[in-house]
Amino acid sequence: MQNMQATDFGKVAVLMGGHSAEREISLKSGNAVLKALKHKGVDAHPVDPDINIIQKLLTENFTRAFICLHGRGGEDGVIQGALETSKIPYTGSGVLGSALGMDKYRCKLLWKSIGLPTPEFVAIHAEQDLEQAAALGFPLMIKPAQEGSSIGMARVEDAMQLEASWKEAANYDNIVLAERWITGNEYTCAILGEQLLPMIRLETPRVFYDYEAKYHSNSTSYHCPCGLPNNIEAQLQALALQAFQSVGATGWGRVDLFTDQDGNPWLLEVNTVPGMTDHSLVPMAAKTFGIDFEELVWRILHTSLQP
Repeated sequence: MQNMQATDFGKVAVLMGGHSAEREISLKSGNAVLKALKHKGVDAHPVDPDINIIQKLLTENFTRAFICLHGRGGEDGVIQGALETSKIPYTGSGVLGSALGMDKYRCKLLWKSIGLPTPEFVAIHAEQDLEQAAALGFPLMIKPAQEGSSIGMARVEDAMQLEASWKEAANYDNIVLAERWITGNEYTCAILGEQLLPMIRLETPRVFYDYEAKYHSNSTSYHCPCGLPNNIEAQLQALALQAFQSVGATGWGRVDLFTDQDGNPWLLEVNTVPGMTDHSLVPMAAKTFGIDFEELVWRILHTSLQP
């Protein structure tokens, strides 16, 4: 990595925007990454994908892609498959890791099958599934199976709220998860290649760490170092890495988890293209580890060199 020159990467497309519900955040992430790459001397250009994306990349002689697309079409294996078919190297996880990481339902099924701790859940496909979801016990977290940035998520306290929140979440996905609410502390663990970055503990006065808390609120607190004893943090980091690798994720990403009031860990989800905005968690963890934003972006670009 130390011997690589900016010119060795060739012409880099920073893929940003797209058509998912996370387009706004993707543009912010992409522009931050683009600025950092240019400052490092990389021949980087912004590309907002449309139906002609592969033709554009090939025609304009791009040699690799830095993926800053959040949500569907960018984080779910779709763009990764298109790039692989066209033999264009890209950052982050491959098709399988991206698809499983994005699909919270199938990700949790996998974790459950191999004995990794994740809150009990029910998939709501239709109204008749609401009774089974309610049987988990209130409160519950309701979330679309394939959205990020807390879009469509809600905490529900009773059957009436459950039905209303399911209908709202179903606007984003035909599978909605009802997940047992965990009372405790929320953490995230960033992974950069083989390096586990310091964990962050999140605190918000809001009901949960929602879209507003993530991207707009100044009342959200980020604790990094997270305050856990070193041995406990190391155990949680190892669990996060196991969860990350179990879905086939590679390169870089983030795993979100809770610890309950007894200190037991509960895995929530994998993010294979985490945010790279001024409020984002991976840059925050990297900074605590001694890696500034430009170096972080440089190291992520290196993941496009993986075979």
